[in-house]
Amino acid sequence: MKAVFHPEARLELTEAARWYNGRSRGLGTDFRREVQAAVTRIKANPEGFGLLEGDVRCCLVNRFPYGILYEILPKQISIVAVLHLHRRPGYWRDRL
Repeated sequence: MKAVFHPEARLELTEAARWYNGRSRGLGTDFRREVQAAVTRIKANPEGFGLLEGDVRCCLVNRFPYGILYEILPKQISIVAVLHLHRRPGYWRDRL
């Protein structure tokens, strides 16, 4: 199944990777790889991750304090947010 990022989720990914690269060279690339690995896990088993709220599920990103929030739609997986786990809970709800 195809995974599609909400435009704001794509921006969150880009900004977080940029921030990590500012902390240590190559760390942003590592972050992107871990996010992609999480998306691959989601695509392989969309219903394998717990419900967070309503139909929104969360897959944790290895090594980083982030979760990938997503919905399973009939023809695709919609990535709603690339969520830092310790900031602003619930800000993503208006993206549904």
